[in-house]
Amino acid sequence: MKKFKKMVAIEPTKLLPEWDEKLKTLAEETVFYEDIPTESSTIIERIGDADCVMLSFTSFIDKEVLDACPNIRYIGICASLYAPENANVDILHAEKKGILVTGVRDYGDEGVKEYAISELVRLLQGRGPAMWKDEPMELTNVKVGIVGMGTVGSLLARTMNFFGMDVSYYSRTRKPEIEKELGMDYLSLDDLLGKVDILITCLNKNVVLLDEVAFNKYGNGKILMNVSIAPSHEVSALKTWLAQPGNYAFSDTEAGLGEDVIGLPNVFAGKTNAGLTSMAKVRLAQKVIDNIENFQKTN
Repeated sequence: MKKFKKMVAIEPTKLLPEWDEKLKTLAEETVFYEDIPTESSTIIERIGDADCVMLSFTSFIDKEVLDACPNIRYIGICASLYAPENANVDILHAEKKGILVTGVRDYGDEGVKEYAISELVRLLQGRGPAMWKDEPMELTNVKVGIVGMGTVGSLLARTMNFFGMDVSYYSRTRKPEIEKELGMDYLSLDDLLGKVDILITCLNKNVVLLDEVAFNKYGNGKILMNVSIAPSHEVSALKTWLAQPGNYAFSDTEAGLGEDVIGLPNVFAGKTNAGLTSMAKVRLAQKVIDNIENFQKTN
């Protein structure tokens, strides 16, 4: 198995230190940066003559960077990758240049379902700084809608069903198997917004479905939880909705809601991704390294 000549991590990989050390054994020379670059020129300078580039989900490698760094053969994303249009690498242009781009899937989902249940129980029972209604509530029979029925959405649907919640969903494609398994209804987005009291969005990065019209349809006295890594909504529309009585917004990261609403009394945003537990980081690292080793075996 032939090593890369030079591996550069242009930003923190968010892996545990021992796994970064394992990564470094896969190249003759390695440079791992500990800060996030803010300009394409900085990214280009960092990559230089490297043939392997590693990054997390924060920085973006675009056409300009790819064209300026002709030695790149492989780009490893140490984060989820579902589709080219949602990636933080211009995968289509990379393919034209013969560069393989890999990412991973299904490594941090367990922490997300725990986060969702934890935050909802705290709000419904009033065990945190706020309580949803005048009296403590159980999850039982509360109407929850899930937007996006991929891996995370499916996991959340099964979890919410286990706790006795009334679960419905909207997704770009229907999932008959899980509908049958859980006795769950598929609704249009408008119908879902009109039915449920809790809305959980599980969408790919850069997919924005909720605008002012959607929030008006959703109404007040409601809860929005976004477990995507970027807003699933127009931030200005969310801010207007949050000004109405009885509305709450949750995300495991501030980036999931948008900086304009952070600090509002009915907004609860974490500092760390719920999917980046120490266990998830091990699963992530194993898949990242497997991707590289598979590339090196066949190239």
